[in-house]
Amino acid sequence: MTTALRSDAVSGSLLIGAALLALVWANSPLSHSYESLRSFTFGPAAFHLNLSVETWAADGLLAVFFFIVGNELKQELVHGELRDPRRASLPIAAALGGVMVPALVFLAINATAPGEGAGGWGIPMATDIAFALAVLAVVGRHLPTPLRTFLLTLATVDDMVAVLVIAVAYTTGLNLAALALAVVGLAVFGYLQNGSGRAVTRLRARAPGWLLFAPLAVVIWTLMHASGVHATIAGVAMGLLMHTHARPSEAVSPSHRAEGLLRPFSAGVALPVFALMAAGVSLSGAGDFWTSSITWGVLAGLLGGKFLGIFGVSWLTSRFTSAHLNPRIAWADIAGIGILGGIGFTVSLLIAELSYSTDAHLIDAKGAILLASLLASLSAAVILGRRSRHYHRLTQRSAQRSE
Repeated sequence: MTTALRSDAVSGSLLIGAALLALVWANSPLSHSYESLRSFTFGPAAFHLNLSVETWAADGLLAVFFFIVGNELKQELVHGELRDPRRASLPIAAALGGVMVPALVFLAINATAPGEGAGGWGIPMATDIAFALAVLAVVGRHLPTPLRTFLLTLATVDDMVAVLVIAVAYTTGLNLAALALAVVGLAVFGYLQNGSGRAVTRLRARAPGWLLFAPLAVVIWTLMHASGVHATIAGVAMGLLMHTHARPSEAVSPSHRAEGLLRPFSAGVALPVFALMAAGVSLSGAGDFWTSSITWGVLAGLLGGKFLGIFGVSWLTSRFTSAHLNPRIAWADIAGIGILGGIGFTVSLLIAELSYSTDAHLIDAKGAILLASLLASLSAAVILGRRSRHYHRLTQRSAQRSE
């Protein structure tokens, strides 16, 4: 079971299934039970953690997934595809393009919108890592591995930018003291992972890893949450601080050991529960959906702006700098990734909640996010599915020649 949950295809299927269940549940006669579950609160109030189930899923469980993403990205930076700065710079440039262009498209459509209409400019900025990787895993079994790394880097960077935008533009009560303490906690976490002093070496040898790092991780997460910055950024940061080399007394590195322990939980529990809590958007009362500039701003930003930002900036960067694609992938593959980038779910829904206080505006924004994500998924599945079959045929021909 745990082996299956390490597969992007299996975990992605669970994620998509949970999202569909949530959407059906929220629009069924049993919708009141769904809202009751989602709004049920629990947790220690003394630490300001008496949170709803929905918030625990978005801020708590999702942090585990973002830790794995950051950890995997660190492995690629140290040992893999992203060691070459000329290749690493391309997905980073694509991510920045995929953040800026959709926001500008949304603002162009909503520049004259009355009231809070233009406030949702951050909605189309983020690509949902989990959904995008799930679609890629389901339809792209034969795609080159560097393409997944490109998508992982791109989606991680643009989600981090979007989270920072939330902290700067959508957070009204940033707690600088808590943020500073969270940074101190991260510094301690990084030193315990990578320090080579006698004291820290002795501490690592005597204390089990889970006893040393799990309480510290909880403290860092709590402080990050208290700071007003989206707590998933703590997961990414800790993942990027993991030690990726096996020490003389270790069979595997701390990075790989943590991933082996946490990936099945993330795939089998964290992501499906998050999707179940976040995707239940009630579409009742969406009578003005198709005439709303918010709807068209989100749709155009996620479907058109993402493609132009990701593909266009990637091509321009490779054209006018020393950055270049991995020779195993082609620009047709990047076109598919550009469309796949239009899946805006996790952070997009969060920004929509922060942007609009009017129910009608919120329904327009959330409905557009779901519709754009569906259309992006289907379009990317067609293109990347064809590319996967193309690579499969090339592999078969190569095998036949070598016989």
